[in-house]
Amino acid sequence: MQGLFHPTYLKRVFFFIFMDLLLTSFSLYLSFLLRFSLNLPVVYIDIFFHSVIIFSTFRVVLFYILGLYRFQWRYFGHKDQIKLFYTIFLSTVAFYILSLLLSGSYFLGFPRSVLAVEFFISLFLLLSIRVSKRAYLSFFHQNVFSPATIIIGFNNNTEQLIRNLQHSTEYRPIAILVDNKALKYTSIHGVKIVTFESVDQEILDEASVAVITDSTDYQKNSQMYDMLKNNSIDNIKVLNSLFEDTFETRDITVEDLLARHPQDLDKEKIKTFIKDRTVLVTGAGGSIGSEICRQCELFGAKKLILLDNSEYNLYSIEQEIKSVESVAIMQSVVNRKSIEETFKLYKPDIVIHAAAYKHVPLVEANVYEGIVNNVIGTKNIIDLSIKYGVEKFVMISTDKAVRPTNVMGTTKRICELYAQNSNGQGTDIVAVRFGNVLGSSGSVIPKFKAQIAAGKNITVTHKDITRYFMLIPEACELVLQAGAIGTGGEIFILDMGEPIKIVDLANKMIELSGKSNIEIEFTGLRPGEKLYEELLIDDSDAKTDYESITVAEPTPYDLDKLNLDIKELLESEEILVKLKEIVPEFKHNKN
Repeated sequence: MQGLFHPTYLKRVFFFIFMDLLLTSFSLYLSFLLRFSLNLPVVYIDIFFHSVIIFSTFRVVLFYILGLYRFQWRYFGHKDQIKLFYTIFLSTVAFYILSLLLSGSYFLGFPRSVLAVEFFISLFLLLSIRVSKRAYLSFFHQNVFSPATIIIGFNNNTEQLIRNLQHSTEYRPIAILVDNKALKYTSIHGVKIVTFESVDQEILDEASVAVITDSTDYQKNSQMYDMLKNNSIDNIKVLNSLFEDTFETRDITVEDLLARHPQDLDKEKIKTFIKDRTVLVTGAGGSIGSEICRQCELFGAKKLILLDNSEYNLYSIEQEIKSVESVAIMQSVVNRKSIEETFKLYKPDIVIHAAAYKHVPLVEANVYEGIVNNVIGTKNIIDLSIKYGVEKFVMISTDKAVRPTNVMGTTKRICELYAQNSNGQGTDIVAVRFGNVLGSSGSVIPKFKAQIAAGKNITVTHKDITRYFMLIPEACELVLQAGAIGTGGEIFILDMGEPIKIVDLANKMIELSGKSNIEIEFTGLRPGEKLYEELLIDDSDAKTDYESITVAEPTPYDLDKLNLDIKELLESEEILVKLKEIVPEFKHNKN
């Protein structure tokens, strides 16, 4: 018996065909009665029956042809209602024309005014049956045991989200919190809108769930998170996706609370830069390199040359790239001879150099190898880009290159110097400097997540250490945007927002995990590590057309002298002394 009432597509179609036949017949009968003051003359009985059979059958067939039976009953929406209106109107007009054509036989003496009355009656009845389930669920069958839910934020999708939430069993929306005072004292589908400043304590006491509609406003989200937590609302969700009749949410993450989101991404500028170009990406399998590859695919590159010396990383990104022709090259940027064969064969238009050793402690423990990979690798790629007529070369740099306290940062500063002073030989060479990105390999967030998952205490090197943070996709978009506006010789600096204390990050992650037995342990600064990062050597940066991108003051360095210094660096027995000679601001923090 239970299976008989289990909803299926065919059952729903047959049900509505039956109801449409029944309601159309009834509306036609009622229209005849109204036309004749509730007393249908005997002479019109045959005409009525002919009309019922032909009209109701014709309407149902038209409904089926035009797809009016392909809908979810509980989600019958505004667009469906408009479609129903036009289809009823069309069926009425078509039947009217048919009655004129057959007026000498079946419809002799047919009262035309009946159709006008029938149109409005059938519109009301057929619409009512279709919205009945939605109305029932909305007004009589809301699950009072579903958790009371606050919606945070107001945008174009809020109305649809409220409708979907009201039909779910997971949420019971009770208020919408906004920062627009003009919306105060209004409501959407019976859910009242209140401002952040005037929200009633009763609402906060009743609610146990909050859904944030906009994950990009990290400052507002962070404020809301603290306010919700202070009111014991621990179940905080972020709207992940919204469709016509369904939605998805996810748990709020530390990225939602701390990531800085640039407001001036110029996707058209990036598209113009990348579209129909052959792009070579070194370090293509790394956190930054792989996202650069995805962005190049998204913005319509003609061909992608994926270059990396890690077999697994190279394989992973190659499998991801589907819509753009790609070539996977397993080479090291240090091997100039093999790299040159790649340039000669594929002749890239754009080179984005993301290959580097970036982990400070590892480079401190492997100084010579770090210098060879970072400095010589970059030098090789720049030299070959110039030799083979690459239009634009973009180097990924780091905030650790500013007044470096470690070998890794110093090698990147040398790369910046080489990039700036190699410009002007036919290839526009630019560098882009930015801080930490959230979730990159080896960064603190994956490390903290692993420690929390294992039930271990989180290890932080120092209570005052700070870092900049941005999401990887947005940082990579800004890299491409900087490359697009670069004319050669610039070091672009990405605005990373305000630096974040790592201990605050750790506390947020512990709080989000819901585990109360995890503490923070301070282990001391590692070799080469400093308390805070900088993006500018001095304050002589220049503005661009975009607030998120500025340009550092150029540092002249004779290229022949720099080449000689690099050669001597590789041969020196006092590597740290030579590094300081090339980069005077280098102050090695051995800890």
